Amino acid sequence: MRLSNVQELGRYLRDRRRAVGLSQGALADRATVSRRWLTDLEAGKATAEVGLVFKVISALGLYVEVRPTPEPGPDLDALLDSMGNE
Repeated sequence: MRLSNVQELGRYLRDRRRAVGLSQGALADRATVSRRWLTDLEAGKATAEVGLVFKVISALGLYVEVRPTPEPGPDLDALLDSMGNE
């Protein structure tokens, strides 16, 4: 899953929480964070503490994988246009 900002992360974690059948209160207890803080995270609040974010991620049975952004591929339209003009 590619997430580009805190809003996308919040939505993803909310959707995952719902998919596994947890209430906000239950997940907050499991992750040892406050329900209010979890609500802010799910709403995409940009000031979420990263250590607490990792607690929530772990409590949902998830992990984070970080890797470089892939290089853009060739412009296939331009390539096909150049082949048609020869």
